[in-house]
Amino acid sequence: MKNRVISLILSSVLTMAMISGCASQSTSNASTAASETASTAAVTEAASETASEAPVEASTAEASTEATAEGTDSTQLADGVYSATFTTDGSMFHVNEAYDDKGTLTVKDGKMTIHISLTSKNIVNLFPGTAEDAQKEGAELLQPTTDTVKYDDGTTEEVNGFDVPVPAIDEPFALALIGTKGKWYDHQVTVSDVEEADAEESAESDEAADHVADLIDDIYVQEWTEDTYAKCEEAKKAWDALTDEQKQLVEGEDADPDYFGRDTGDASKDDALNEDKIGENELLVVSFGTSFNDSRTEDIGGIEKALAAAYPDWSVRRAFTAQIIINHVYARDGEKIDNVQQALERAVDNGVKNLVVQPTHLMHGAEYDELVDTLDEYKDKFESVKVSEPLLGQVGKDAQETNEDKEAVAKAITAEAVKSANFDSLEAAKKDGTAFVFMGHGTSHTAKVTYSQMQSQMEKLGYDNVFIGTVEGEPEETSLDAIIAKVKDADYKNVVLRPLMVVAGDHANNDMAGDDEDSWKSGFTSDGSFEKVDCQINGLGGIADIQKIYVAHAGEVIKK
Repeated sequence: MKNRVISLILSSVLTMAMISGCASQSTSNASTAASETASTAAVTEAASETASEAPVEASTAEASTEATAEGTDSTQLADGVYSATFTTDGSMFHVNEAYDDKGTLTVKDGKMTIHISLTSKNIVNLFPGTAEDAQKEGAELLQPTTDTVKYDDGTTEEVNGFDVPVPAIDEPFALALIGTKGKWYDHQVTVSDVEEADAEESAESDEAADHVADLIDDIYVQEWTEDTYAKCEEAKKAWDALTDEQKQLVEGEDADPDYFGRDTGDASKDDALNEDKIGENELLVVSFGTSFNDSRTEDIGGIEKALAAAYPDWSVRRAFTAQIIINHVYARDGEKIDNVQQALERAVDNGVKNLVVQPTHLMHGAEYDELVDTLDEYKDKFESVKVSEPLLGQVGKDAQETNEDKEAVAKAITAEAVKSANFDSLEAAKKDGTAFVFMGHGTSHTAKVTYSQMQSQMEKLGYDNVFIGTVEGEPEETSLDAIIAKVKDADYKNVVLRPLMVVAGDHANNDMAGDDEDSWKSGFTSDGSFEKVDCQINGLGGIADIQKIYVAHAGEVIKK
């Protein structure tokens, strides 16, 4: 699921290959543009509040919209990417000076969109129409992209960019804007001077982007080899050499612009816990892992810190089971995280005698089983090797069987969700017509009954407005369609979605809270039965009461 992915289209009408994508531009202007842009950014919002930005009469906007029929429409332009001039009627609303009023016009399936990079981040949203219509309920505002502008003197600046629908060429149309002060303004804009992309440059861009995509696909693997780090470094170097436009063309089996380009937080705040000088006692915390930096720091790091505080005589170290994620983090951020085998070899080399392994996995599933198998290969290299329970404890024989761990987790995650939703209690949320849906991953492993047991646990606690679902829809009664039906049948009108996962990573941000039509948020929204659908993008690892459960599990084996 991507934020902005534009497909490459080859038109038989054109005789040359053209770049596909409406990314931020990185061409340069005169060396003085950097200082001019800085001053413009500082005054844009203030100036937009003055009389020079007086609203345009609605009748004028409507007339201009009708007039677009006389301009060039998309049927006169073959599908592809063009350069075009974007002009406005406002002195403080225009394309960044570095681009000489130019934007990237994309024609796809008969529809035209122009990507423009502005002078700052002071314009928060645009709306294709009038300011009055922009403020109506249900109005779909244009969301900004973060574009990096590069100037002749080598300086760069991050500004807001927008993909603006274009009804016609050479005719003004209404485009409203809102700044950081929350006031809407009407404007008239015109797209003109359409020029075809250069064929040679297009071919070079395609080749460079394809090369990066191949490198990403090459490291998007679960197996570690001796040249893995070198391949990660090569992929990052090739990515950094691309222009912003070329970066948007990166597309492969597993590659896309988000692999390197998505901002998931500051990786420097995370501690990989891969130091030597471990000592005789090691507490190895094993997680599947996440490439989302903030979640890795808060959720996985939160559990690790809680364990370190509880057992100061044990050196806490980290290992991830997902090599794909380890490679992603190293390639993008330069942070090395041990896989399980590397962590175990580190322990052996450091003379560790007593090894306790605390998995952060939810259940006794496939990941847990593989971890136990790996530990069996190293059991004769330590005086003692012990592995503690996953978060939800033993699986149990059927969907109705629960345990103390499941009860503790059910109470902890529900309380946190209720608090985050600003309710005094779960009962208050129920009276408000609000249901809480926890989305887990799902599995084909026999441990999938654990999700059904968690639903049973919620029911035993009297949590009638709490539902357990899974991305994979395994077991079947936890699929998106099944959960929507359950919530609807229970007559709840408001829904709060929250991940039943240790980290708030890709599944939470995309599969649960993403804008694509197959996300859970979109599924509940498009059903039309609910008045409000909210998302809490928080992993379980950041909840203090969840951390206490992991601490207790580790303590059980440490004390034996």
